[in-house]
Amino acid sequence: MEKAYYEPVEAPASSGTGPDADPTVTHEFFRPTPATLSVWSPTMQHGGPPSALMMRSLLRCDPDPAQHFTRVTTEILGPIGLGVNRIHARVTRPGRQISMVETELDVQQPDGSFRTAARSVGWRIRAADTAEIANAPAPLAARPDELERHIGFPDDSGEAVDWGTLGFIGTVESARTEGRYGETPAVWLRPVIPLVDGEKTSDLESIFTVIDVANGLGTRLRPNKWSWMNTDTTVHLTRVPSGPWVGIDAHMVAGPDGFGATFGELFDASGHIGRSAQTVMLNAVG
Repeated sequence: MEKAYYEPVEAPASSGTGPDADPTVTHEFFRPTPATLSVWSPTMQHGGPPSALMMRSLLRCDPDPAQHFTRVTTEILGPIGLGVNRIHARVTRPGRQISMVETELDVQQPDGSFRTAARSVGWRIRAADTAEIANAPAPLAARPDELERHIGFPDDSGEAVDWGTLGFIGTVESARTEGRYGETPAVWLRPVIPLVDGEKTSDLESIFTVIDVANGLGTRLRPNKWSWMNTDTTVHLTRVPSGPWVGIDAHMVAGPDGFGATFGELFDASGHIGRSAQTVMLNAVG
């Protein structure tokens, strides 16, 4: 198993970070390892690790301990390739009560140029004590330490999707429990390797590494008959989550016109933390 999803690297010669670059933008460079590989193609990354790498960038961009991230939207603009990844973030809406941070992930092409493959936008809201009025849906039926755990997502029933254990899926520990939707179980997930080699992965980084898989968990479609790639993931948080485990109780609604959406309830070990939504492009295979 790989040591991490990404290895930090020096800026390539054609990185666009020379003396004429914007001095207000900080660039970081990473090489994705085979642990990032997608289940859909061996030439691109799964959406999870890039989402976490961008979450890491959002967290490090002009951090304000008096504010918390409440909504993060990740847009996948094209296949996220395996070339050197360039990350750069900026505060696009500063404020003491509310602020917005944006980050982009660019992938180096064979000719040395960089193409923007994904971006994330995060809203931050000032912290305040609202415990007196706090409410949330009931927690999942069981916590991960009470359940049988596996690497990847084994297909025990012959009806769920068997993703195997290669690439990104082979770096995720999972545990199933009873879901609320009836058709599919809820699943606890956590990455078993660090996001960046040599770093401790934060709770939000850990959670965002695996939230992207909700569209795979919320359906019984078979991958030999259908593909259902998501173009985006939006996460609304209702409290500060505590990782590394995140429970996802997801359900995909497949529409009749070639697209649908996956909606997920999100949990940490203490209870409900928010919801996710993903647009899904549906295609018949073969």
